[in-house]
This record gives sequence, C-alpha cells and structure tokens, in this order.
Amino acid sequence: MNQKLAEREQQTERQADGRRATRWRGAVGGILAALAGLAVGNVAAGVLGTSQTPVVAIGSAFIDRVPPWLKELAISWFGTNDKTALRVGILVVLLALAAVGGILAVRRYWAGALVVVVLGGVAVAAAMTRADAGQTGFVPSAVAGLTALGILRLYTSRLEPLLDFPDDGPSRRGFLQLSAGVGLGAVAIGALGKVVGGNRTAVADARRDLTIPQPPSLDPPPGAQAEGATPWATPNEDFYRIDTALSVPQIMPSDWKLRIHGMVGKELNLTFDDLLKRQVVHKWVTLTCVSNEVGGDLIGNALWTGVLLKDLLEEAEPSKDADAIQSMSKDGFTAGTPLSTLLDDRQSMLAFAMNGEPLPVEHGFPVRIVVPGLYGYVSATKWLVDIEVTRFDQFEAYWTPRGWSALGPIKLSSRIDVPLGKKVTAGPTTVAGVAWDQHVGVSKVEVRVDGGPWQQTTLAADASTDTWRQWHWSWDAPRGTHILQVRAVDAKGTPQIEASAPPAPDGSTGLHTISVKVD
Repeated sequence: MNQKLAEREQQTERQADGRRATRWRGAVGGILAALAGLAVGNVAAGVLGTSQTPVVAIGSAFIDRVPPWLKELAISWFGTNDKTALRVGILVVLLALAAVGGILAVRRYWAGALVVVVLGGVAVAAAMTRADAGQTGFVPSAVAGLTALGILRLYTSRLEPLLDFPDDGPSRRGFLQLSAGVGLGAVAIGALGKVVGGNRTAVADARRDLTIPQPPSLDPPPGAQAEGATPWATPNEDFYRIDTALSVPQIMPSDWKLRIHGMVGKELNLTFDDLLKRQVVHKWVTLTCVSNEVGGDLIGNALWTGVLLKDLLEEAEPSKDADAIQSMSKDGFTAGTPLSTLLDDRQSMLAFAMNGEPLPVEHGFPVRIVVPGLYGYVSATKWLVDIEVTRFDQFEAYWTPRGWSALGPIKLSSRIDVPLGKKVTAGPTTVAGVAWDQHVGVSKVEVRVDGGPWQQTTLAADASTDTWRQWHWSWDAPRGTHILQVRAVDAKGTPQIEASAPPAPDGSTGLHTISVKVD
C-alpha cells in the first residue's frame, strides 16, 4: 500500500512539474509569436512605405502623451539615447505581456488570444492617431496581430496535450520544432523587412549624391576658438538630437514640398529645386534645447546653409494681424514661432545643409528651420513640410499644451568644459568653456574658486551674437579639492540668473558648478 501511495505521489509530482514546464513553454511560445508578428509587421510597413511599425506606432503615441516631467526624466537619464531606451522599453513590455498571453493560452486559448488582440488593437489605434500614417498606417499593426494569433494557436495545439501527459514525446518534439521554425522565420522575415523597407537606403543615396552650394570656408572665424575650449564647430555626428520622431522621416529631395499659407496675401508652394534657385546664405548659429540642464551638452554650434525665411514670408505677404507661424514636420510635430523673429535681422532660415554637407537625415533632411535666439521646441522644426502664418491665440503648438512656454527665448548661460573629469596637477591650469545668449551676445565671463571673488576670464573673438562665445582662464591650482563656478554677462550688461531652476517650462537657470581634485 505504501509503495502504491509513493508511486502515486511521484506521478502527481511529475505531472505538476510537467504542467509548470508546459507553462514556461507557453511563455516562450507567446514571445516567439509576438516576435514573428513584429517581423511580419515590419515587412508590411516596408511594402506600404510607412514608418508605422507596431513598436513605432505605440512609441510615437506614448511620446505624444508623455507629461513634461517624464520627458525631462528620460532625457536626464538617457540623454540623446532616449528614443533607443523607449524602443527597448516598449519591446520589453510587449514581450512580457506576450509571455503572459502564451501562458494563458496553454489551457484557454481565448484568454491568451485576448491579450494579443488587445496589444494589436492598441498598436492599430496608436497608428491611426499619427499625422504621417496615411490611410494604410494601421495595416502593419493589424497584420502583426493576426500573425501572432495564428502562431499562438499552433503553439497551443502542441502544448495542450502536455498538460495531462507531460511525457508525451511527439508533443514536446513538435514544440521544439515549431520554436526553431518560428525563431528562424522571424529572423529571416526581419532581414527581409530591412530589404523591403528600401526607402531609408534610397534617401541616404539621394543625400550623398546631392550637390549643394558650398560656404566660402568651414574654418572657425578668426580668433573664435579659445585655448582649451570645446571645438568651435560641433561635428554633425556629435550634434545633439532631441525631437519627438521615434522613426526618422525619410523624404526624398525630389518629393519634398513646402506650403506657406494662412494669413498671407499670396500662398507659396515650393520644391527643393526652388530653394536651390534662390539666394543662399551661410551662417554660424548655436542651437540649444530647452531641456538642457545647467552645464549640459544639449547645445551645438554649426555652419548652416539655406535661404532666408524673411524673403519667403515677405513674398507671401503676411497679414498685419498675424503674429506667429505654425510650422509642421512630416511626422506631425508642430512649433509656434513669433513672426517677428523671422522678419528681423537675425537671418532665420530654411536650412538644407549643415557644416558644408546636406542635412543629416536625423537632423531634418532635406529641410529644417533654424532660428537664432529661440529654443528648438518653438522654432527648429525638422523634416519641414508646412508653414501656416497665423496668430498665437488661434492655435497651440505641440509642446504648449504640455506645460511649456509658448515663446521660448534662449536664456543667458555658461559652462565649464575644462578641467572636467580629468586629474589636475598643482600649478598653472587652464580653465575654459563656452557662454551663450543667442541674438543678444556675451560681453563678459567670470570664474570663481571656492566661493571667492569673481575672476574675469579672457574671451575669444565675438564671431556673432548668434553663436556661443568661448573663454579661458589661467588658474594657479593649489592641492586639494576645489569648487569652480562660472557666470556670464550679456551684451546689455545683464548677468545670468544665479538661482537654480529646472528646464520646464522655459529653460534652466543657475551657475555651472564643478568639483576639481588637484594632486
């Protein structure tokens, strides 16, 4: 009797272990079904010529609805890698939910299928809200969901017998064979998706082959580079990128069109060739992101090439009652810019080149807006396709209802670049950095050590009020740990704000402060 009882207990335990193993197999099946669905969805997006893959659709909708504090947190954590982090995060959440769906589907297929339907529905709904989705933007997510449902059903047909007969060899072999087939198929389909989605390659080729007017020189203006400071010109590959585009819009120059309309006497419709036929200007301009913390690196200086917005707007004959433009990106992002900043002497432009090269795709190729003196969220629209002359009381741009200021003039600030993160030897030491107050200018930069008196630095040449100004200071560094601070004074004699404030709603303030250890 005891032997039979022991055998029965062992059998029960084996069955329980088998059920647990089968549930884990269900989780694997759910994940593989989701990956296969995503791969098929990517191929569908490539065939249809849309950027709205399931992950992009969900991620873009998330970006559109994220509160300002969460945006700032993401940028502070990940910097310019915030979009990569978002993609990874969305993928992890999708796969985790797919695993839950796979576990549920082993015993009740309808329960697991419901999870897949909900995930697919969310992606479809997200794609349908996107301005650049077109009439077929939802299709990749729908196809992905249907594919995942079908593969999930295949898994459950092999795993259901294992719940009651965990030692069933054919079912286990069938699971392994199916997993291998789905895994390899997902990889192959993913590779196919890259081939089918050839628009990215075509745009890269068009950019490479594009001939644009060249500036007289790419060298810094005489005397603009300070000893020990960061390079005057920020290389294109190092220039910060902060925008709302989870998938970078791909626009062929031959397909690009810009409409200028609204409160104008004459509507304009321009092609890329139309821009190249106009008078071209080359101008050094420093751009700054409103999300830049004090001392942060979300700032860059480049030589921009394009046509003046002032000329285009005057040709369109804006109404005297108009006080703003609303510019729109290919992906639906909008910015509201004071009309006065586009008609004054700051030479705001439609830029199509950066540091002597066609705009990088990530920075707005083929055409973007550059407005000196304004933070990018109210001016620097990339992948530009539409400009409406209007009034601020008649619209709200993308970031305004999310708690940011409607205007966004750049605030005077300064930064220490050297020494930073390096060991310092006692004795003469160069302290250097940059200061900026675009379209106002910088007249003085001062440094102090350990809260002592402010020491005036040596300024590099003032190349333009629309660029940063570099500075350096010779410090006889004594041994020990010291606190260095910097402050700037603008061209009007106004010092920068010393009280600390976060970026939201209209830019950070405070003194850049670093700790230096001197050996």
